[in-house]
Amino acid sequence: MIPLFKVAMAEDAPHMVGDILASGWIGQGPRVEEFEDRLRERLGTSHLATVNCATSGLHLALHMTAGAGRAARPGEPPEGEVLTTALTCTATNWPILANGLRIRWVDVDPATLNVNLDDLARKITPATRAIVVVHWAGYPVDLDRLRSILDAAEARHGFRPVVIEDCAHAWGSTYRGERLGNHGNIAVYSFQAIKSLTTGDGGVVVFPTEELAERAKILRWYGIDRRVPEGPRLAADIPEYGFKFHMNDINATIGLANLPSVDARVARHQENAACYDRELKGVPGLELTERARGRQSSCWLYTVLVERRPEFEARMAEQGIAVSQVHQRNDVYSVVAESHARLPGLDRVAERMVSIPVGWWVSDDDREHIAETIRDGW
Repeated sequence: MIPLFKVAMAEDAPHMVGDILASGWIGQGPRVEEFEDRLRERLGTSHLATVNCATSGLHLALHMTAGAGRAARPGEPPEGEVLTTALTCTATNWPILANGLRIRWVDVDPATLNVNLDDLARKITPATRAIVVVHWAGYPVDLDRLRSILDAAEARHGFRPVVIEDCAHAWGSTYRGERLGNHGNIAVYSFQAIKSLTTGDGGVVVFPTEELAERAKILRWYGIDRRVPEGPRLAADIPEYGFKFHMNDINATIGLANLPSVDARVARHQENAACYDRELKGVPGLELTERARGRQSSCWLYTVLVERRPEFEARMAEQGIAVSQVHQRNDVYSVVAESHARLPGLDRVAERMVSIPVGWWVSDDDREHIAETIRDGW
């Protein structure tokens, strides 16, 4: 079976982790600082803080900018809403609920599987605290268009909602030649087990300012500022409560081991995706997603829209090819029943989406077999 996902682990990772286990320091320490330094080099920004998972990163970003940890605007009601997509992992949206905020669903653009920016523009109101966008499969949202929408909202309402980019799929993606996290928003990357860059589990939050990044480093450790002289870390004061969201040296060491090879893995994803773009164009019953200039996807997933999805899935399984919808639309769960909204774009794609193997483990022969199987029909 050609797998849909596979863990990428450097050969020297076990040895490097063994050294950390034997060192007597396995919590947040020098390896976390080293990993953050390497991430600053790779992402092209110094304003970041690692966390124990991307879900914690999203929770922290929302807490700081839209939830209890933010300064309220004059005359603002105690509750607020967050505009977000239902086409994502629940890890994107449950932190909204955990921060006591309401979800307001934004429809999906069937051409990209990202948020429909026209619908997003219509739904910004004075109650909007934040906007969460997901770069599905690594394909970047049109951030220039999003910026113009925010400009108009600021002119109309007198405030600018914060944007949080969920980059869980998007390590290696670029917009206008720059890595995501460099466009004035908060960006959260995932280093979960099957991501292109894994730390076993973990994530990093990229901020637009150093002030936010430094505050995040304090809040990820209960609200205690760890930047104190060596010796007992006794907090003189904790002015703002925080969380246990920090990364540890074990996870950071796994990340350091995997960093040197991640670019080659992403490049192979992109190469395989480009092959599918050529080989699957015009296949009856199958629709490809958009490829626009200036938006380079990491191609962590390769998602297509198919007619008769159960038959497609059965045919692929017969040929030893793993496929999956990957994520269930989040608006079907009873926990968010009160947020129900009409989402015709999502309705159009939800029952037709399926992802095929595209990763670094897919050989030339594998992808030829996959493409030929699809071209032969189902």
